[in-house]
Amino acid sequence: MAFAMTLGRVNRQLERFLNGVLLLLLASFIVLIVYQIASRNLGFMPRLYWTEEMSRFAFQWMIMLGTSIGVLHADHFVLEAFPRGSRPDRITRVIRDVACLLVGMIFVVFGFGFLLSGFDRIASASQLPMVVTYSTFFVSGVLIVLFSLQRLLLTMRHGVDAMERELDTPSEIDELGAAPPTQTLDTPENRS
Repeated sequence: MAFAMTLGRVNRQLERFLNGVLLLLLASFIVLIVYQIASRNLGFMPRLYWTEEMSRFAFQWMIMLGTSIGVLHADHFVLEAFPRGSRPDRITRVIRDVACLLVGMIFVVFGFGFLLSGFDRIASASQLPMVVTYSTFFVSGVLIVLFSLQRLLLTMRHGVDAMERELDTPSEIDELGAAPPTQTLDTPENRS
């Protein structure tokens, strides 16, 4: 299982890098949108039409990269149809990770063709090659595959619960279940 450990290390580095990229994309997006608003309302500022395209491109990248990080930490969707920790609950969680892996593979396969079509196109206002935008699905697919694979390998090696403790973002439900009950709400002094 040296592959799983190496994959985990690589994914941790990827996640750190992606967090920095996402922060940069968010800052760029905000600056571009604020400039657009200001230039529409203040006559002395030149209207730069490329800012609209660039803000849209930044938004697309934020969505797709954020989606891949959401897969790593199971922040996307969770089916809570069965009691937590039951066998059906664990099975649905594994099915979820397999489904994410399959969706990631679809993004890789079809995203690569989409990426290639971007080499022939140029954005009209910014003159940016569209491959920059068209590659979002491919890159996101590769990341989703890597992150889903890590989740599944950890599940195979240590079980669903151990994998989720290591990778999932804690939910409020989990925190409420683990927290001791508050004594201040049930004391006779607070009942009026």
